[in-house]
Amino acid sequence: MGEPADSALLALRLVLGAVMVAHGWNHWRGGGGIAGTAGWFAGLGLRRPRLQAWLSVLTETGAGVLLVAGLFTSLACAAVLSVMLVAGVLAHRPNGFFVFREGYEYVLVLGVLAVTLGALGPGEYALDTAADVAVTGWTGAALVLGVGVLATGGLLGAFWRPARRHEET
Repeated sequence: MGEPADSALLALRLVLGAVMVAHGWNHWRGGGGIAGTAGWFAGLGLRRPRLQAWLSVLTETGAGVLLVAGLFTSLACAAVLSVMLVAGVLAHRPNGFFVFREGYEYVLVLGVLAVTLGALGPGEYALDTAADVAVTGWTGAALVLGVGVLATGGLLGAFWRPARRHEET
């Protein structure tokens, strides 16, 4: 790709990875910690909220570390996409687009960045490239989308039980 593009991909990986690590850390140690995160997840309709809290910490932190290293980049991007899809569907979609109204603007940007990075690949400065296992192009984008959407569907299908509306007749 060349030096400018490889440097840009490194910057993208480092920033997206750091954001995910910070997000995972916050779910673990910030605010109410695991108990607070579990309570929030329960309020969104997720069963086994403590398990979900720990899974979010591991997924977000793990994906972030992998992105920083440029290791298993497509799978790390799929994890980011899945986390953003779950957050978008459960927490942000009902609030509209704008993030200042708790909308889905932020999660949309991070999800699209993950798919884009899947298509472009990790760049020259990555362990995937050093090991000659980088997945790029349509295959990389499809891998991120496929795994991300399947993981989201699996999680929601297994654990999400939205509150039922009681209609008066």
